[in-house]
Amino acid sequence: MLSRTADHLYWMARYTERAENTARMLDVALQTSMLPQSQHDTEQAWRAMLGISELREAYDARHEVLDARSVLSFMAHDSGNSSAIVSCLTAARENARAVRGVLTTEVWETHNATWIGLRERARLDGDPGEFFEWVKYRCHLWRGVTFGTMLDDEAMVFIRLGTFLERADNTARLLDVKYHGARDKNEKGSESDATREVLSQREFYYWVALLRSVAGFEIYRKVYRDAITPARVAELLMLRADMPRSLLACMEQVVANLRTVRNDVSRETERLAGKMHAELQFARIEDILEAGLDDTLSRFMENVYELGNGISRDFLVPLGA
Repeated sequence: MLSRTADHLYWMARYTERAENTARMLDVALQTSMLPQSQHDTEQAWRAMLGISELREAYDARHEVLDARSVLSFMAHDSGNSSAIVSCLTAARENARAVRGVLTTEVWETHNATWIGLRERARLDGDPGEFFEWVKYRCHLWRGVTFGTMLDDEAMVFIRLGTFLERADNTARLLDVKYHGARDKNEKGSESDATREVLSQREFYYWVALLRSVAGFEIYRKVYRDAITPARVAELLMLRADMPRSLLACMEQVVANLRTVRNDVSRETERLAGKMHAELQFARIEDILEAGLDDTLSRFMENVYELGNGISRDFLVPLGA
């Protein structure tokens, strides 16, 4: 397969997955912003999300104040933000258009219909939650059509590589948003018993929202059959190979697909992917929490970035080309 074709397929999948995961992350933030809390805590939560998405500077350059409406608009509909949902779905459609001959008719029509619907919805000032559900549905539809109609050849390998690498990065970011907020609260010092009780209730609803954002609430109940705790949520989203959006499940797919298309220069990229997979496969959540979940997630996201560079260097259009 030509490297440029592989590049379009890979980024088509990454942008589609990024749009869905941005919708999931914004949905969590929107739901938790409605819980009882101070204005300062609400603002810090939105700022933490911008920070972990590496968009804080870009947002500050375009907006003088930080509020929910501005952040949602910036991350959902602002075409000047390359990571916004509108930008991601548009980029996914453009990459699909460049390789229409490789895709089935159903896959292309799904991308095109999403793009047309997106332009219509971008003009509406409706319910953000409804928009996020629409984005998730369209991404689910694309994935089902792709896996259901495409030949399982090299094209599918690069689609899966883009999908699962992006999913791993975004699952880590969702968890890291939470732990950035938790760390900020811990730095404030002690609180009264009454305040701790309110915080405990708020934390519970946050974890429920987080689990629902990754379609993991029912899975959590089935696996643990007990109260929701942060440690178990982290274990589910990091170390459970049978959880579709966990870091371990994603890295298993990345390693397997890299093995399928390995070449003479991909040894280091495979080594990094294998190391990331092994660290998750043989880890215990108790050890991760003791070492610091925030640091573990930050290191994982740095490795995902390096892995993406390695895939581009070894298989796709060289960076900067």
